[in-house]
Amino acid sequence: MMLTDGFVAFDPVTVEPGADGPLAGKTFAVKDAIDVAGCVTGNGHPLWRSTHPAAEQSAWCVTQLLAAGAQLTGKTHTDELTYSLAGQNAHYGTLPNPADQTRIPGGSSSGSASVVAAGHVDFALGTDCGGSVRIPSSYCGLFGLRPTHGVLPMQGVCTLAPSFDTVGWFASEASTLQAVGAVLFDGSAASVQSPLPTTFRRVSEAFDGLDASSAEAALRAIDRSIGVLVERQPAITLAALDCDLERLARVFRTVQGFEAWQALGSWIETYKPRFGPGVAERFAAAAAVTQEEFEAASRERQWLRHTLRSLVTPDCLLCLPTAPGPALSLDAAEPDIDHCRQLTLAITAIAGIAGLPQITMPLSRVDNAPIGLSLIGPLNSDLALLDVACRISSQ
Repeated sequence: MMLTDGFVAFDPVTVEPGADGPLAGKTFAVKDAIDVAGCVTGNGHPLWRSTHPAAEQSAWCVTQLLAAGAQLTGKTHTDELTYSLAGQNAHYGTLPNPADQTRIPGGSSSGSASVVAAGHVDFALGTDCGGSVRIPSSYCGLFGLRPTHGVLPMQGVCTLAPSFDTVGWFASEASTLQAVGAVLFDGSAASVQSPLPTTFRRVSEAFDGLDASSAEAALRAIDRSIGVLVERQPAITLAALDCDLERLARVFRTVQGFEAWQALGSWIETYKPRFGPGVAERFAAAAAVTQEEFEAASRERQWLRHTLRSLVTPDCLLCLPTAPGPALSLDAAEPDIDHCRQLTLAITAIAGIAGLPQITMPLSRVDNAPIGLSLIGPLNSDLALLDVACRISSQ
């Protein structure tokens, strides 16, 4: 089942801007995991929607954007309880990928990516835990930002795994992504403009995991875009630091699963919702994570976080493909989707475990399908990353 667009049709909403401001004339949409006053936040599941009241107030991020002059023009579909990266929802269908109608859009912020890529709005809010802004951005050919973890308030946003959850956003133009950031980061720890980085280093394993065509396209894109603006330094091999991708993914899945069950397990046990393929299995695995496993993974995570943060300095960024390849086809089998998810988490876990900002840019294509290239910066360097993306896109 394919939906005609990414908007939530059963709860249409338009909210006029609260004032004139820097985003005047811009329109935006909001993932249906983020509260809008007077609307029920559905969180990607009809049973969640029927067991929760309408929000009394809008989420902090929505309020800030309205106050800056932007107009809210709708809420957008998400994968079930945001626990997916595919953009396929067993209850509401698969959203279109305007960049390639034969492929999935990516999730869980699938609707937000879809409506931006289709040109329905100027930008859209999503959430990102394990890649839910970055992956749809990559698949749909958009700019997307996962901010420094904890820098933006999460008031009014549905939780999956709090120590990873962030609000993020999509735009077709880097300048729009930057304009939204200027509003949301104002007054935060990321509001001070960091020095623009002058060097970058590739994460070797992230490129090694690409197929030959994708790797070639990504490296060409680096040469003609990132490498023109920022000086290349020798690549980093994470395995040499005992920080390989498999280890990162394992620690991420354990911590995320435990936190997800702590946040949502009580509701699941009470209402016994029906989940689609993949999501049901992930929640079953999450329920099985023990306190001891979580504590061991959390200790390991602290060491990994320290190691990863030491690789990124105000002067040097990490460069990596956003996803392990272009989006899968609409008819991909569930085992292939799950395999792709595991490969994807190994890449997205780098910024997730480190808590660092990551920007993805639509700089490469394979078989006419987009593949995003990402830059990861040091803590609270969000504005500098947005500036770099604007400079790269304007070359």
